[in-house]
Amino acid sequence: MARPRTSVRIFHMKLSLSVLALVASVFAPFVTAPHWSPQVSGGSATLRGVSAVSDTVAWASGSGNTILRTADGGRTWQPLTVTADKLDFRDVDAIDARTAYLLSIGTGAASRIYKTTDAGAHWTLQFTNPDPRGFFDAMTFWDADRGIVVGDSVDGRFSIFLTSDSGRTWTAAPPEGLPAALPNEGAFAASGTNVAVYGNDVWFGTGAGAKARVLHSRDRGRTWTVAETPLIAGPSAGIFSVAFRDAMHGVVVGGDYKKEDNATDNLAVTSDGGRTWTLVKEHALSGFRSVVAYAPGTASSLIAVGPQGADWSTDDGRTWAPIEGPGFHAFSFSKTGAVGWGAGGRGSLARLNVK
Repeated sequence: MARPRTSVRIFHMKLSLSVLALVASVFAPFVTAPHWSPQVSGGSATLRGVSAVSDTVAWASGSGNTILRTADGGRTWQPLTVTADKLDFRDVDAIDARTAYLLSIGTGAASRIYKTTDAGAHWTLQFTNPDPRGFFDAMTFWDADRGIVVGDSVDGRFSIFLTSDSGRTWTAAPPEGLPAALPNEGAFAASGTNVAVYGNDVWFGTGAGAKARVLHSRDRGRTWTVAETPLIAGPSAGIFSVAFRDAMHGVVVGGDYKKEDNATDNLAVTSDGGRTWTLVKEHALSGFRSVVAYAPGTASSLIAVGPQGADWSTDDGRTWAPIEGPGFHAFSFSKTGAVGWGAGGRGSLARLNVK
């Protein structure tokens, strides 16, 4: 009699464990879904740049000469001083905990690049836009030495400058290697992410004209090709952000920044390095998005963020689900991909917990 009861108990225990495993597998995506934790910046500037170095160190930038740095995961943010000039810092690219590049935007000399190597205690002006009609939009770096800054077109020619010596010198991309710009074609200085690099490749998204296009270079910016995308285009519409997880797979997002709730034709994906782009309509983004980013350490997980909210994808951008919580102008993952930071209007900052 004892053996049957023991067998029954073992059977029920195995069944219970199986049920628990099934329940865990069903609810795991919800338990581990990314979620925001609001933080205090200590100011009210509009923040449009953010760059995370690790799970503890991140930088944020914005209007009114604002540059902030955290070294404790965002519990506190330290304001830093760069210059007494009135500037709008739309992009910050951190190389490590002590080294970062900072981009200000504006016509002519208002477009500048600064650099720090001592965690923001001191800043060096490295480059000023040489064209009085020029306007820088975003920058990014392959590594500590090599980087690129892109700007609006002037007289039908794109403004692209390159450095290979840690920013000490910036050289214009060879004009003979650049495709002609369309009338009024440029970019949006919205999040510092409308230019992306991978390996020797670099992609640059445009808007504000008749078409939203992607310029692509396979030789670190010396020669370029251009491809049209199906994203909505116009004076306030186009591509606002570009992200690639390898040399073939990428995503562009955007829309019309004057219609933040409109999710029409604002997302496209590529699997051929940007030669062709496919519009995503079903299970797509829930509004205008100013930044898209792949999560490091994952095969195909992405976040897309805009002023009205954020969306999450785990299949290379083919389907998306909204993330509960606020929206932001800019976003950056830490290098581990475990956390990220959103930065937005009125000094808003929040940490995204992914894992």
